[in-house]
Amino acid sequence: MINSKQVLWLQVCGLGMVQGAITLSWVIYNFYLPKLLVQFGFPKSLALTLLILENALAVFMEPLMGSLSDQKQRWFASRFPFITVGVLLSSALFIAIPCVATFVPPTTVLKYILPVLVVAWALAMTIFRSPVLSLLGRYALPKSLPMAASVLTLIGGTIGSFRFAANDLLLSLGPIVTFVFGSFVLLGSAAILRFIHPPEIVSTEPVDKHRAASPLPISIPALGSIFILGGSFAWGYRLLFSGVGKFLKLQLNTDDIQLQMVIFGITAAVAALPAGVIAKKVGNRNAMLGGIGVAILLMLLLPFVGANIIILAALAISTSFVVNGTIPFALEMVPPHRGGLGIGMYFGGVGLAMSIFGSVFTKPQGIAPEFAAFMSAIAFSLVLGSIIFSNFIQRRN
Repeated sequence: MINSKQVLWLQVCGLGMVQGAITLSWVIYNFYLPKLLVQFGFPKSLALTLLILENALAVFMEPLMGSLSDQKQRWFASRFPFITVGVLLSSALFIAIPCVATFVPPTTVLKYILPVLVVAWALAMTIFRSPVLSLLGRYALPKSLPMAASVLTLIGGTIGSFRFAANDLLLSLGPIVTFVFGSFVLLGSAAILRFIHPPEIVSTEPVDKHRAASPLPISIPALGSIFILGGSFAWGYRLLFSGVGKFLKLQLNTDDIQLQMVIFGITAAVAALPAGVIAKKVGNRNAMLGGIGVAILLMLLLPFVGANIIILAALAISTSFVVNGTIPFALEMVPPHRGGLGIGMYFGGVGLAMSIFGSVFTKPQGIAPEFAAFMSAIAFSLVLGSIIFSNFIQRRN
């Protein structure tokens, strides 16, 4: 840590802006991908195939990019070369996607440019996501990581919540304007973070690059617990939103639940602020254990009591303790100089879970709400087990 402050709030807010830009990019991408593919002459179902492929590639790319950024940090005392390349490449490809779909004729020769381009963009996003989020470990002392992470959870969660109700706005802007806006937000947030990033401490001693390239071994069980937690929580959280949405439709006897889902998402995002403060006092893993335990109980109760306001509020708040604790958990489980690998393992687990989910549930709208609630509770039980297991792992520094 570069000074005695527990949290460098200015830098954390800058990192939160980048997290918000990443979330915004994925909201735009997921909304427009099926439409652009159909416009280019492909079936709408290709969007699901591409998302499955992208998530499968992330299983390997996220840990790889995180680990490579760790080596860059050891060699040159900075992760920003990795982050800069990833942001510039992903921003350029993000703008290219709607331009190709709009201006390039979908002839036999050129037709497959668009699918290749969207996969390339998803891979470019993996170049910098783990490296940039690992900077949280530099901006906060270990005990204060959950409190610092709450800013990221608040910004990312709030932006992500509007995916339920932003359809009309995104359609009114059109794909080119929307993608260009998302690209500039990402570029601007990354530039601001680079500007406010504290000066790097560069050693005057010569660097042994052979030693830097071969860092001390890391605990395999620790990486495994991060990976399993990421995958099981992503699976459970996806099913949670599916179940909550379906139970709300039954409770309110309407298909128009956009407002309610936005409120649910924002409640979880705002709850991250007190969750971070509590986690600092009781410990991140203890806070996550309490949150996931309550979430399991509520998901099992949901089919019997319905989606009433008390259950939904308690569910949003309890899961917020877990969402907010995931990045700090990944950083806690690895040595400080391997933060990129830790974050990469978490997102690798998320990628595997979403790839399998998309393969198994090709029509998620057909999932029964009771089944979604039960399977979510099972997935959350794996999260619970991962956290408990982590307490018995000896971390190698």
